[in-house]
Amino acid sequence: MTFMHQGLLFAHEHRFRAVAGGWLQTAVASGRPAVLAVAPHRSARLLAALPPRVAHEVRVLDRDTLYDAPGRMLAALHRLVLAHAPARVTVVAEPPSGNGPDPAPREWRRLEAVLSTALDGSALDLLCVHDICTLSAAARTTVHTTHPVLIGAGGPHANHAYLGPGAHSARSRSPSPLPLTGPVHRVEIGQSLPRLRRELTALGASLELDPVQADGLVVAVNELAANVLEHGAGKGSISLWRSYDRWVCEVFDEAGLLTDPLAGYRPADDLRSRGYGLWITRQTCDFLEICGDSCGSLVRLHFLDRSTEPEPSARDTRISR
Repeated sequence: MTFMHQGLLFAHEHRFRAVAGGWLQTAVASGRPAVLAVAPHRSARLLAALPPRVAHEVRVLDRDTLYDAPGRMLAALHRLVLAHAPARVTVVAEPPSGNGPDPAPREWRRLEAVLSTALDGSALDLLCVHDICTLSAAARTTVHTTHPVLIGAGGPHANHAYLGPGAHSARSRSPSPLPLTGPVHRVEIGQSLPRLRRELTALGASLELDPVQADGLVVAVNELAANVLEHGAGKGSISLWRSYDRWVCEVFDEAGLLTDPLAGYRPADDLRSRGYGLWITRQTCDFLEICGDSCGSLVRLHFLDRSTEPEPSARDTRISR
């Protein structure tokens, strides 16, 4: 089985409906599961244009739910493939536009870049559709560098601009500065993980974190702390603080051995305890950044507060390492 990852850049809706509709009709005609996850208005018009028997067989997923976070999106695709095995699944999906401040655009770029290896061997055909009217020049370049096959006027063709996972695998020495809107809470990583979990649980309760996020924080940091104890320096520190629209948690390991920003995305990583821990961590937070140098590794976790809009006028105190 070979995973197929193709991209479509379109400027007109009829172009999108022609290509995406063709994918879905081919899948249904072959008796394969067909999944659609695009903007609601686009989904409704496409389904209305399909033959009723085809539209009835298409499973529609909420686009924002599928693209909730890079780690969770990848896990969702894995679950989709496993749920329909051994049948081959066809998915037509519309990724985020890639606009806005980092880390979101950068981490979505990394996910797109790593998909061909992360899903290698999966019985999945994935068509990523991109409305060029909503994309910046940088985002359009990303589409070209992260999709091995593009669909042009003459159909699918090998994309010679494709760069593979290496295009977005450079590790930064430190994450981008973020506004700090409250105190920094620190916890040391010791030899007792149960004690660490209790301290984090108590801290989350005292800060009145959302219960789901508080649980995710404990799970994610526990996995990262275990890596520090088992594979790193054996000691490190945790910092938790509030920014405009999110809680930010940083886990620092003095050893600096975690060097791959794509760790935790690829199935091969699951065979190693470090990769498996990062696989779990990527699903419990919204964004995960891996930074550092020979002096230490820093993993920054973002837990978005989706009920709060960013406030550019808020106090712009920044934290960085």
